[in-house]
Amino acid sequence: MRGIAFIGGESPEPDVLRKIARGADLLAAADSGLIICEGAGLKPDWILGDMDSLPQHDLARLDKYPGERGLRYPVDKDFTDTELALALLREQGCDEIWIAGGGGSDRLDHVFAIRALFERDDGPDKWFPGSGEFCCVKEGRVLCENLTPGSLVSVFPLGGEACQAQSNGLKWPLNGLAWKPGSFGVSNVALEGPIEIRSVRGRFMVIFKQ
Repeated sequence: MRGIAFIGGESPEPDVLRKIARGADLLAAADSGLIICEGAGLKPDWILGDMDSLPQHDLARLDKYPGERGLRYPVDKDFTDTELALALLREQGCDEIWIAGGGGSDRLDHVFAIRALFERDDGPDKWFPGSGEFCCVKEGRVLCENLTPGSLVSVFPLGGEACQAQSNGLKWPLNGLAWKPGSFGVSNVALEGPIEIRSVRGRFMVIFKQ
């Protein structure tokens, strides 16, 4: 099952969000992610969070949803609204989770917090902020994407162990490179046709910019 967590911050355009949500099994809106979700013409299955980022005049939006589908949390809590949304989707049986929203530079701490989620074994699989696409390639998995030739592809190892990857369709292949914590490869270039990145050992974050 695939679940999508809509969160506050910069997000893709509504038509892109609708494309992202196509085929998803569950949609969860965290706090002001409700505005982003509804703005794309989508209706979340769950709404949750402390609602501190939802403007007062937008709180009436919550009245349209069944009470049991709205989970309100105190502002002072141990987990972010994004973490709560991911946990909810996991509890509902989602084994693939994407995040939509959360871009922007006005709260870099939030951006770094989302980046840190990818370090976790149960972290998200994809993240769609205002621009670009972030993907997690777990050990033994292959990421295959059809990109416009010339698109930028950047790769970052995740976790505290040595990593190894293989690739097809990149200007500078990843095969044979020794990746360790602190390593990265930025501004690689997609060639004609689909690109493939396989994690042979460890896991990686891959960022696309078309």
